[in-house]
Amino acid sequence: MNRSLLLTTCLLGAVLHGVRSGAQTTDAPGYGGPEGMDIFEELTESETVSGVPTSAWDVNDSLTFIPGYDMYCHWNTDVLFDRGALRFAHDTLHLQLSYDDCDHSMPCSGGLTSPYGMRKGRMHYGVDLDLDTGDPVVSAFSGMVRISKYNKTFGNVVVVRHYNGLETVYAHLSKRSVEPGYLIEAGDTLGLGGNTGRSYGSHLHFEVRFMDQPIDPSLVFDISQGLLKAHTFDVHKGIFATIVAAKADSKASATIGRKFHVIHKGDTLYALSRRYGVKVSELCRINGIRERSTLSLGQRLRYN
Repeated sequence: MNRSLLLTTCLLGAVLHGVRSGAQTTDAPGYGGPEGMDIFEELTESETVSGVPTSAWDVNDSLTFIPGYDMYCHWNTDVLFDRGALRFAHDTLHLQLSYDDCDHSMPCSGGLTSPYGMRKGRMHYGVDLDLDTGDPVVSAFSGMVRISKYNKTFGNVVVVRHYNGLETVYAHLSKRSVEPGYLIEAGDTLGLGGNTGRSYGSHLHFEVRFMDQPIDPSLVFDISQGLLKAHTFDVHKGIFATIVAAKADSKASATIGRKFHVIHKGDTLYALSRRYGVKVSELCRINGIRERSTLSLGQRLRYN
């Protein structure tokens, strides 16, 4: 299949289904999660590719050429994550990850520097892997490039859709070597490692997703060994429930040790400042009030 055909096919799903960027989310920001409208910036695109109108294609072409099209029913080359996507509804879905040792690869050879989960009060939806700027970053599995663009949060980022429906994300690259529509094999170079976007030091932010829902990459790969944990992977609701549990645990941990004073008649900020040894300005800051705010009976004020 020639490059024109691939690129035409890439845009087909978006044309047929009217998929455009601008999806909204109410989720809390996270590393690798929604970061605001910059996540949904559009690529520049035309209605034709190499002079061939995308309207000439039908859904059968998408089902034939686009990995996982029967699951997603669209092919969007603009939006990194469709946060409005339907949640996983199956009890268990068995995915084939690999048939042989040569059909998968770790994206880079560096070790784990930051795991999946809550980090500094925000959800980290992938893992960070150590590398030096300029080190090659390769595709974990064979598939088709869905996203290749610059993003304020992820810097140079590539998203690859695989034939079993998984998508993998490679962020903070110094250089991208692929474009949407490229067919690639496991181990093919996607770009070079770097420190672009919202990043502090060279590393690869690597994600695994299914139907736009994040999965801990360490459930799929033994990162220390650079190997798959198994040739198959079971997707079930419990995998995604860990996100909710992690956020709940983080919220609970944040409240441990906090101390409050219940306002009684005659209480003032100045009196509470002296009583608890906390500056009035600090009391105002942690409670989101002003020095001239009126205190109400029964109101709780945090003082640490």
